[in-house]
Amino acid sequence: MFYKVLIIIFSSRLAIIDIAGVLTLLDLEVRASGDDGTGNQASAGDPSKFERKDVWDMKWAKDNPDLFAMMEKTRMYVFRNLDPEDPERPNKDNLINFEIRSLRDSRALIEKVGIEDASQFIEDNPHPRLWRLLAEAALQKLDLKTAEQAFVRCKDFQGIEFVKRLGNLQSEPMKQAEVAAYFSRFEEAERMYLDMDRRDLAISLRMKLGDWFRVLQLLKSGSGDCDDALLEQAYNAIGDYFADRQKVNAVQYYLQGRNQERLAECYYMLEDYQGLEKLSTLLPENHKLLPEIGQMFATVGMCEQAVKAYLKCSQPKAAVDTCVHLNQWNEAVELARTHNMKEIKSLLSKYASHLLEKSKTLEVVELYRKAHYFLDAAKLMFKKLYVLAAHLVESYHEQVKTSQQSKAKGKKSEATTALAGLLEEDASSSDNRIVDNAWRGAEAYHFFLLAQRQLYDGYLPNAMTTALHLREYEDIIPAVEIYSLLAICCTANRSFGQCSQAFIKLESLESLGPAQRQQYEDLALEIFTKHNSSGAELFPSSEGADGKLPTCIVTGLPIQEYQFWMCSVCKHCAQGQEITKYNCCPLCHSATA
Repeated sequence: MFYKVLIIIFSSRLAIIDIAGVLTLLDLEVRASGDDGTGNQASAGDPSKFERKDVWDMKWAKDNPDLFAMMEKTRMYVFRNLDPEDPERPNKDNLINFEIRSLRDSRALIEKVGIEDASQFIEDNPHPRLWRLLAEAALQKLDLKTAEQAFVRCKDFQGIEFVKRLGNLQSEPMKQAEVAAYFSRFEEAERMYLDMDRRDLAISLRMKLGDWFRVLQLLKSGSGDCDDALLEQAYNAIGDYFADRQKVNAVQYYLQGRNQERLAECYYMLEDYQGLEKLSTLLPENHKLLPEIGQMFATVGMCEQAVKAYLKCSQPKAAVDTCVHLNQWNEAVELARTHNMKEIKSLLSKYASHLLEKSKTLEVVELYRKAHYFLDAAKLMFKKLYVLAAHLVESYHEQVKTSQQSKAKGKKSEATTALAGLLEEDASSSDNRIVDNAWRGAEAYHFFLLAQRQLYDGYLPNAMTTALHLREYEDIIPAVEIYSLLAICCTANRSFGQCSQAFIKLESLESLGPAQRQQYEDLALEIFTKHNSSGAELFPSSEGADGKLPTCIVTGLPIQEYQFWMCSVCKHCAQGQEITKYNCCPLCHSATA
């Protein structure tokens, strides 16, 4: 079905636009290859294959059968020999406003005869544009009655309201100034307002126009004090103008406009963190902008400034979280302790683990001491001192060995030299127990800490096995601590038979007072009335075919493999697959490589 059919003036070609908007061409005459029937060269391309979509109109040229224009959607294309020409972009200079005769006549009547005669002519030839022309002319002469009637006839509600507002004004100069503003003669209207000493109306006019630079000039040019709120509004509006163009200039206007929110944003975008810090110190406590400023500092890693901002708005939790996020653990713990936060224990554990990974044991001890966790600090200190003492004993062994080798001067065998060294050690050592068991104290506290770490990490069977191994160190660690830890590990692992043995040992300790012994008995009664303490329980045996098996210093379990890793310094062992996770020996902290 066809929407439009257009035939060329030469009757040689037909253009068809169907209802789907598809334009096709059809030749009405058979053309030779070299001639188009009119003496001209044949058109380029095959018209039967020409097709354009979304076409809603076209026009043939009157003087050239190969030239036509078409409208495709919102664009016009000109085709020559079926090829589109490059479109030219029209501008306002290509457009001409041409007034019709009635409009010219009406304008001439208004200018030469008067409004009344022009009104009668427009009444005889009514048109909304003519009535608007009459209304505008009446406004120029302040003929409000005629202007209102004309605005009514052209259905201009805004014009009617404007005329009514003019009618409420008593001053003729004021009416003329309003009319000048209505016809966009803003400079003239402003001058009239100022001549009438109505600077406020001139400012209001410029505010409506969004000319805030002129508003600021008018506010500063007055002889009296200007409105501070209006002045701040002008500064902020100019700041908004520069914020999208030159943020450096926007800062000074926001400062004068006291717009802290936009000022903080500009400081952040300009990376002026010194200015942002100064702003945060000037803001009052609990200001709504302080959390946002704290977040700005946190995103760029400025922990100290972020903490100050959060604390000033009473958000210590956010301050602690920022310190943790930025790895400022010491400050996080100090803040948590100062503000009595419940999370201090977990923070201490995380920070201690962080320091221990870097072999900073003494710093962990100092951390626990400052946080008033003295027992945790003492446990670490004990192990540290025992490890240090063992290292000194190893140095003593090396010293004796070197001394004997220098005395021998290569004349004796290695066995003789070693035997002489041992005899010299026995003769010179006043405390054989320290020399023979140099690492025993370090072992005790190492496994004591390891069992607790395994317990809290959820490795319950390993924790219980390590706690069982602690029974060999009653001469170093108080028995009440060993068996209390063993009872906890067994209960968590639901090994109530072994747990019962631990409670029996606790109740039989002579170092306990009556009150403390009664507490252990009551606790044992509460546990074993709910759980049966009988039953066989299997644990990894520490005895092998060749005697006692070595204990892994990583897991606390007996090593049953024939091949394992041994530390070159402390001579303690670990399972091969477990020690690969460490760079240092877990006991003496010497390098594993």
